[in-house]
Amino acid sequence: MRKEIIFIMLLATLSSATAQKVLTLEECRDLALRNNKQLGVAGMKKEVAGNLRKAARTKYLPKVDAVGGYEFFSREISILSNDQKTAFSQLGTSMMTNMGGSISSALVGLAQQGAITPDFAKQLGTVVTQLSEPLAQAGNQLGQRINDALRTDTRNVWAGAIVLRQPIYMGGAITAANRMADINEQLVANQQDGVRQNTLAHIDEVYWTVISLKQKQRLASSYRDLVQKLDDDVQKMIKEGVATRSTGLQVAVKVNEADMQVTQASDGVALAKMLLCQLCGLPLNEDITLADEGKDVLPHSVSVEDLGNKAAFENRSELKMLENAVELSEQGTKLVRAAYLPQVALTGGYMLSNPSVFNGFERKFKGMWNVGVMVRLPVWNWFEGVYKVRASRAATTIASIELDDAREKIELQLEQCRFKMKEASKRLSMAKKNLSSADENLRCANVGFREGVMEATDVMAAQTAWQLAQSQKIDAEVEVKLAQVALRKALGVLNIED
Repeated sequence: MRKEIIFIMLLATLSSATAQKVLTLEECRDLALRNNKQLGVAGMKKEVAGNLRKAARTKYLPKVDAVGGYEFFSREISILSNDQKTAFSQLGTSMMTNMGGSISSALVGLAQQGAITPDFAKQLGTVVTQLSEPLAQAGNQLGQRINDALRTDTRNVWAGAIVLRQPIYMGGAITAANRMADINEQLVANQQDGVRQNTLAHIDEVYWTVISLKQKQRLASSYRDLVQKLDDDVQKMIKEGVATRSTGLQVAVKVNEADMQVTQASDGVALAKMLLCQLCGLPLNEDITLADEGKDVLPHSVSVEDLGNKAAFENRSELKMLENAVELSEQGTKLVRAAYLPQVALTGGYMLSNPSVFNGFERKFKGMWNVGVMVRLPVWNWFEGVYKVRASRAATTIASIELDDAREKIELQLEQCRFKMKEASKRLSMAKKNLSSADENLRCANVGFREGVMEATDVMAAQTAWQLAQSQKIDAEVEVKLAQVALRKALGVLNIED
């Protein structure tokens, strides 16, 4: 039976150990980078900038458009006037009327001259009269056909065209736009790096905060054990009559305070781990254990002080973004100037319509090719371009001033970080010395209390001093870690590999 109970307890211990997730600082960083929403947004912005850069490259290439349409007009275009149409439709009648009068006059003249007899003239007149009506009809039909042939029939019009445009010289606008697209992509990449650096700095701060609280939780438990041991000794002494009840009450108060400290430390660890889980994208109640929780001495990172200010100027995303802003402003000036320079473009295409006009007005689709050169030359704009260029140059100057100001502030920030680093190192060294003294003081107090030469209050004072020294040592170690993180961030070299 005892073996079965031991086996069940062993399985329970293994299952609880398996349920816990052990995370290193590097794993927390990796999880935080994958879970950070702002970093995801920055990644999408980088993709957008890349597509915009590709779109800017197409400005060098020819553009081809196809257009088409249909229009209905209430009236059609007429080449002939109404009087001309009437004249053509009465062409035969008019001609035969004029010709009939002329022939009759000629026959009468010939008969009077004796060239022909009156009877023959009368017969010829009859023949002409008989022929005039069919000739007039034939002439009228011919005139009507002319009217029909000259009809445009433009009430229903179909048209289409393919247009090609190839820029040849646009005043440098296309080159400036492409350069701006490249700089914008770099700007977005620098923004992403800045978000990444901030995420790493934040996760490091939370990680070491959890470690600090966990060590203080252990310290609180150790302090409670010391106070409880003292309370047991004092209670035994009270029973033997060598200690007063007042002393026992004082020690009991210390026990209660130690219990409260343990509770507060446990709650602080739980809340800090929840924040860490939230940053890492884990469930808030995930049972996690950090790899550095059980270490009495925190590992020290490699110093980065010897990198100098030059590393910050080369790596800081803020400075890179300001440099990008200066370059964007310079290219913007070129883009403004290009709008007031000559521009040359090649054009070409094919257009067709129905009705077509290449063989009269035909109800057929017919078209033609065309090639040309378009030149735009600004002549006078009341110095608008000059004013805009000056304004753009002023904006570039402002961006340069802001860049210089940021460099000066970063230099100051680096010096502050270095001072804090040195101060934290000195505080850690002093805390270790104080802890050594507190350990010796507590040992002497315990020995003196057992020997009866020291009071319980002296032991409690030594225990309190020991707890304070331990707490200061924990704070100093974490302060060194956070100072290192702040210095790396100030230098722009806070990477996941650190």
